[in-house]
Amino acid sequence: MDKYKPERVANSVASELIGKIQDRRARIGVIGLGYVGLPLAVDKAIAGYEVIGFDIQQKRVDMVNQGVNYIGDVVDDELRQVVSDGRLRATTDYDEIKNLDIVTICVPTPLDKNKQPDLTYIRNSAQEVAKRLHAGMLVVLESTTYPGTTEEEVKPILESSGLKCGTDFFLAFSPERVDPGNKLYNVKNTPKVVGGVTPDCTKVAATLYSNVLQSDVFEVSSPKVAELEKLYENTFRNVNIALANELALICDRMGISVWEVIEAASTKPYGFMAFYPGPGLGGHCIPIDPFYLSWKAKEYDYYTKMIETSGVINDAMPEFVVDRVYRILNRFKKPLNGSTILILGVAYKKDIDDMRESPALKVISLLEKEEAHVIYNDPYIPTFTLAGKVYNSVPVTTELLTSVDLVVITTDHSSYDYDLIVKQAPHVFDTRNATRNVKHDREKIELL
Repeated sequence: MDKYKPERVANSVASELIGKIQDRRARIGVIGLGYVGLPLAVDKAIAGYEVIGFDIQQKRVDMVNQGVNYIGDVVDDELRQVVSDGRLRATTDYDEIKNLDIVTICVPTPLDKNKQPDLTYIRNSAQEVAKRLHAGMLVVLESTTYPGTTEEEVKPILESSGLKCGTDFFLAFSPERVDPGNKLYNVKNTPKVVGGVTPDCTKVAATLYSNVLQSDVFEVSSPKVAELEKLYENTFRNVNIALANELALICDRMGISVWEVIEAASTKPYGFMAFYPGPGLGGHCIPIDPFYLSWKAKEYDYYTKMIETSGVINDAMPEFVVDRVYRILNRFKKPLNGSTILILGVAYKKDIDDMRESPALKVISLLEKEEAHVIYNDPYIPTFTLAGKVYNSVPVTTELLTSVDLVVITTDHSSYDYDLIVKQAPHVFDTRNATRNVKHDREKIELL
């Protein structure tokens, strides 16, 4: 990849900041040290910048300063090295923003109880920056949000300092692209989209990312374009997963394997991209981000029919899983009430320790509502609390497998011995097609 070369900028303040970025003299702050912020902070430190991470959780701050990793996509040795070298440290003291040249905001953007965007974390972060904003600073919002947030929410807060965006300081939106557990693509090698409030804002932000990442930087004309493209990425997945889930519902009624149908369709070398059904959607992005888009669309008198429908389909999958559990047990003359169900995997996707919005949690709640006895195993999540009840992971042993009435695979972790599970368990309900390579006892396996 050719090295990014920013066009000349007329603004002397922007030109000076670009020079500091290119010479690695710029001091960078990252607000929010979670699944997005910490990997970004580490990569910036590895690139040779002095980085300060900000977080309201003292525990996170202490762990970073001790070089202790808590995010799966961060390499332990890399974190220890940049902390040991003094290139990365963390704090809860936002006054340190005064001495920074660049601040990136990587905070959560949840939905409220009415499934409307909650920008509390973004607004609070912007207010903290505004109190310490100075001329020559770049602020980049990375948190996924609806089109207009950067210019309509963040910009006015920052300009309340008396400084003018595009002249005194620079503001851009560059959406995070993090796929937890992805072994091929990470923050460093995934192309970056950047949209600034002004052309100079875009150039300054693009210069930063081109000097940090090992990937292309794609400039767009405005923060709104960058905000919307991020929502489109995740809505694309949401809608296509909903289609796969609806296909699974149809196949269930027809007595056809949805997995075989998708495998056959995947042989087409053009015009088809495989998406797969499952027990529901999890994670902080796919189940939530489409609601940001549908909410914003209403401002323009448009009702997002496809997005809303896909949400309904995906949200209903845990109920479908429980209905299948009921039917499987019924076939063997066992009531759901009182049966012992072993749930394998409560993380929202394989080989990670993230259980945010995990459909397995809803499956567990629904099963217990029917008075089933539910136990679980997850090698990445030893314990969790749901509705005030504490659950502890149980070891997957031959004794356990033979003692339960049904095993339900809700997360297809690679570490599971599926041959052993199928061999020892009386029945297995596989919602992820994790047992596809198991050759023996196929009659004991029920697929979604």
